[in-house]
Amino acid sequence: MGRVNQTATANAEEFGFHEGDLVQEWLWDDDVDDGIRAGIEELTGEDLVDEDYGSAVDGVIIWWRDGDDEDELSDVIVDAYAVLGQDGPLWVLTPKPGRPGAANPNTVQSAAKTAGMNAATPLTVSADWNGVRLRAFGKGR
Repeated sequence: MGRVNQTATANAEEFGFHEGDLVQEWLWDDDVDDGIRAGIEELTGEDLVDEDYGSAVDGVIIWWRDGDDEDELSDVIVDAYAVLGQDGPLWVLTPKPGRPGAANPNTVQSAAKTAGMNAATPLTVSADWNGVRLRAFGKGR
């Protein structure tokens, strides 16, 4: 079990989150990777807050699956970015290809563009999930 927690914490660091950061989670459902969630909470020392949290946050993760509406994803990205302070990390997490709910990479790219964001190349963040970091147009890498 220690190895799993170390891996989850290492992945949380790759997200760009830091100790004390408040991270908001959007579109949670039963299929999310609890290892990712636990790793972020362990690294930051804070519980994840849900999309109803009304104050500024230091980072965002959005769980996205195939079959969800692309326009809704654009709206969620805009809403999440609005509460994100200091241009903190914003990630869209999708099931990996071949897994239930795997999203077409073009869907995330298109929704990000519609929301005024650039989408990076997907990264593996767990055995079943990929992550795509988004940045506002004109922001450095």
